[in-house]
Amino acid sequence: MAEDQIPKSKWEGKASADLEGSSAEQVWPLLADFCSLHKWFPDIATCYQVDGVPGQPGLIRYCARAPIDNDESTIKWAKEKLLSLDPIQRCLSYEIIESNLGFKSYVAIMQVVPINGGDGSIGCKIEWSFVCDPIEGWGLNDFRSYLDSSLRLMAEKMMEHTLLSTAG
Repeated sequence: MAEDQIPKSKWEGKASADLEGSSAEQVWPLLADFCSLHKWFPDIATCYQVDGVPGQPGLIRYCARAPIDNDESTIKWAKEKLLSLDPIQRCLSYEIIESNLGFKSYVAIMQVVPINGGDGSIGCKIEWSFVCDPIEGWGLNDFRSYLDSSLRLMAEKMMEHTLLSTAG
C-alpha cells in the first residue's frame, strides 16, 4: 500500500485550566450557554444560534472571528452542533459540522470539575478534550498549544466574571 493511501491517525488531546475562587456551580452556566462563546473565547467576535433549541442537543451555533482590516474574505468561521449537555456532570460535547478552518472531523468535550476533593471550595477547572482528523495547515502540537492558551484566556475571563458577580 502506498504511503499516501494509509489512513492518517486521529489527533487527540486535552487542555485544562484552573479557575481559583470560582465554583463549578458559577462557571457551568457560562459554559453551558452554548451560543455565548464570543463572551469568553479570545478570538471569537460573534456567536449565535443557527438552528435547534437552546440547551438541547442538536442546537447549532455559528462562530466567527472578526475580519482583518474590514476584509470580509478574511473571516474564519465554524458551525458547531451541540451533541450532549449534562448539567449533573457539568459536561457538554459538540462537533464542528462546517467551517473554513481546515477541519474534516472534530468532536470535543468540555467539562467543569470542582477542585479540592469535590466540594469546590478552592475553585474549579475546565477540561477540554478533543478527537479530530489532522487539520490542514496545523501541526498537532501547535493545535494543542492554541487550545491550551485559548482555554487559559477563557478561564481568566470567566473567573473575572464570577468574582465580579459575587462581589456585588
